[in-house]
Amino acid sequence: MTASILIIDDSAVARELILDAFRQSRLEAILHVARNGGEALELLEHYEVDVILCDLEMPGIDGLGFLDRAAASDKLREIPVIILTGHETQEEKILGLERGACDYVTKPFDSGELVARVKVQLKIKSLQDRLRESNRRLEQLARTDPLTGLANRRRFMTVLEHTFGHSLRKSIPLALVMIDIDHFKKINDTYGHQGGDEVLIALADLLRPEPGDDILAARYGGEEFALILPEASLEIARRGAERLRRQVETLAFTGPLTDLRLTASFGVAALPHPAITTIDQLIGAADEALYRAKHNGRNRVEVSPPD
Repeated sequence: MTASILIIDDSAVARELILDAFRQSRLEAILHVARNGGEALELLEHYEVDVILCDLEMPGIDGLGFLDRAAASDKLREIPVIILTGHETQEEKILGLERGACDYVTKPFDSGELVARVKVQLKIKSLQDRLRESNRRLEQLARTDPLTGLANRRRFMTVLEHTFGHSLRKSIPLALVMIDIDHFKKINDTYGHQGGDEVLIALADLLRPEPGDDILAARYGGEEFALILPEASLEIARRGAERLRRQVETLAFTGPLTDLRLTASFGVAALPHPAITTIDQLIGAADEALYRAKHNGRNRVEVSPPD
């Protein structure tokens, strides 16, 4: 993998020496140069880099100023910075390290040592990047249903707690829609669990919000799904649920599921509601409406309180 390295130094001679050191090494790298911290910050708006070599004494934004700005930036603070200094004083080196640098090289430098120190930082950054990606994936798994890709029940409850509290404090509408696939046991018995999984995925794809929507779609459990609709009134949520109900009816399957005609039942509850002051009451109201939809023949939308 080709590394990307940024060299920040106001001395043209120093920049050329550093460039020659990398050109003569076996390290495959894209090399960028800047004459001071200001130029470097502008360049970093357009390019991704893996390691930065930064002189301390420069006009405009000097090395310490650059380190301060990098430390304050979410994008830049993870990039390792090796400071370049023409002074042997420990105080200056310590000051640079305290401001966020990860290593230092003293001028005049040995080309082999400079390249070796850069390679060490590239390896460390690669390991850190992989660790961050692993953590991101673990976090995603912890809040996502593995079959459908929707939010799982844990994520659903976390979002509902936050949204419910905000709605009560600000007197903002909030709607909850509970959805249950009709006769799902029969689907599993007829087409097997693989067929049942295909049905769950198809419904999840139908419920999945568009990017940028503040709606949360979750797999609540088994064949039951839930939608959190911030700032939606009961009537708006009811109409939305009715549109989804009709769309479920039109879902077409292939292969062994070709003859399946899928339906689902919907229960809707919303704030404000004089009898709902807790999350459990909101979920209970939506569940009660869903039960009525099942009891009244399935493939229908019911609201709480009943019309």
